[in-house]
Amino acid sequence: MELPEAERLIVELVAQMRPAITPDTALVGIHTGGVWLAERLHAELGLEAPLGSIDVAFYRDDLDSRGLHAKARRSEIPFDVEGRPVVIVDDVLYTGRTTRAALNALFDYGRPARVDLAVLVDRGGRELPIEARYCAHRLERPLPPNRNLQLDRGDDGLFSLRLIEAK
Repeated sequence: MELPEAERLIVELVAQMRPAITPDTALVGIHTGGVWLAERLHAELGLEAPLGSIDVAFYRDDLDSRGLHAKARRSEIPFDVEGRPVVIVDDVLYTGRTTRAALNALFDYGRPARVDLAVLVDRGGRELPIEARYCAHRLERPLPPNRNLQLDRGDDGLFSLRLIEAK
């Protein structure tokens, strides 16, 4: 399987999002790849609202079976969520469970006017009725469950995608 070039996908994602962005729009990245991507989108889109980040570890519906991730991070939402349009950003959309957990976490901070989802790649394999409003690339065929698509960020700040074995 040939992977799309991540930097080109970021340009596509910015182009999709730009027409819908308002002065009140805020981005919230899901740790870790979603935060990296949100940082880049925030800069490219020139957003005024500070960037937020969410760790969904405690909100996952499979916490009992998966356990808590060893590198749980702190969620930071440095803006008032109430009545604001928010875009949740993640690198790869798969089952929809991470997005559902991010929605639950976000609503602990208030009730946004609107919540959209932006992802670099939709790999298929949805288990929940969740769809990204902004998606730079949809894989033609879903990846098998034993493979994951991972976003990497180099020391130069450039992104790349790679296939890895699922844990």
